[in-house]
Amino acid sequence: MVSEATVLQALRGIRDPEAQQDIVTLGLVRDLRIADAEVSFTLAFTTQSPQAKVTMHTMASRLVGQLPGVSRVQVKMGGGAREPAAAPAHGHGPAKSAELIPEVRHTVAVSSGKGGVGKSTVAVNLAVTLSETGGAVGIIDSDVYGPDVPLMLGARGRPGMFENRIIPVEVHGLKMMSIGLLVNEREPLVWRGPMIHSFIQQMLRDVMWGALDYLVFDMPPGTGDAQLSLSQVIPLDGVVMVTTPQEVALLDVRKAIGMFQKLNVPLLGVVENMSYFVAPDTGRRYDIFGEGGGRRLAEEYGIPLLAQIPLDPETRIGGDEGSPIVLRRPDSPQAKVFGDLARAVRARLDELAALERLPKIS
Repeated sequence: MVSEATVLQALRGIRDPEAQQDIVTLGLVRDLRIADAEVSFTLAFTTQSPQAKVTMHTMASRLVGQLPGVSRVQVKMGGGAREPAAAPAHGHGPAKSAELIPEVRHTVAVSSGKGGVGKSTVAVNLAVTLSETGGAVGIIDSDVYGPDVPLMLGARGRPGMFENRIIPVEVHGLKMMSIGLLVNEREPLVWRGPMIHSFIQQMLRDVMWGALDYLVFDMPPGTGDAQLSLSQVIPLDGVVMVTTPQEVALLDVRKAIGMFQKLNVPLLGVVENMSYFVAPDTGRRYDIFGEGGGRRLAEEYGIPLLAQIPLDPETRIGGDEGSPIVLRRPDSPQAKVFGDLARAVRARLDELAALERLPKIS
């Protein structure tokens, strides 16, 4: 059976690249528990950069997992004593947006219940369009398992640091952060819920977002830890649900809508992506993925159909080359639809804000 001393000795081989000391000496290893062949502990990070945290977490899992007699390793990410433990004035709980991102006016999630429906394409072009029409906009790539936003925006390099805070990458007029900027593009992230929760908090608390009109979150598909963590950490102003017209997509989007309803996140509306295809040689319209699914979904939940975005090769090319369609072809029909989408999102946010200001009759 593996001993505590053996585990700690293995962990002494991991050095904090910034402090230049091993993580045991720094007191980062907490709550070490050994049960039969299973080992668990917490890495109580403080002011380390996201890249350093990811590197040390990965090394700790690998080194301890290689010890004789260890069958399973669980490494959690926690906060050290030097981190502020902010709580709402009215009770206990996670820090909300007033403490984490006090200068951000609106927080908007772009989500779907299914991968492959073009959610990231919608999020990126929506964010760029909001910025192009006069807003100060940031975007967070919350899809830790498939961080595509850096590629789609053509972002290169790593974010900087100033006074122990992260400087977001600026590209196409946006402030942007993604785990894809911090790890090798071919390196998979095998993260459990606590790590995702910690990452999302750090992307809010430790990044110098400054004053923003809109902060857009590109969510991962499904109804998992990222959605739960984000909804618990900050009160989202609303979520844009992305689907394609066919029933197999609508089935999963309904589940995601149900999740956001349980979390009391306002639904801004539905975007039907890949709605139709217009042949460039004949002008004939083809409903490749069916017809009317997004409208039926919107009517079912009593929310607006914000946009029907056509399927277009130029949109795909723009995403692959880091040049969003609204910048690549600003006069195209696709760019016009994204312009309409941005205006609809702004109007919907104003509408919901006005409803919140109405007096409540009891």
